[in-house]
Amino acid sequence: MEIGISIALILASLLMILLVLLHKGKGGGLSDMFGGGFSSNFGGSSVVERNLDRLTVITGVVWFVCIIALGLLLRS
Repeated sequence: MEIGISIALILASLLMILLVLLHKGKGGGLSDMFGGGFSSNFGGSSVVERNLDRLTVITGVVWFVCIIALGLLLRS
């Protein structure tokens, strides 16, 4: 059980790093390389950016749950 949660935690961590790097910052980001900057010039947040935000939040929740579950398993 601990090994499965540890693997899920590692995968969630790597995915979180990738997703945060894809977000557009104040001066642009890696998302500009994939077309995020082009669509954001036409007003507001694009569908891609909103979906990227949702995926980042979901990954963060999975990461948090893995941390809590692993802490509870190792404590007992």
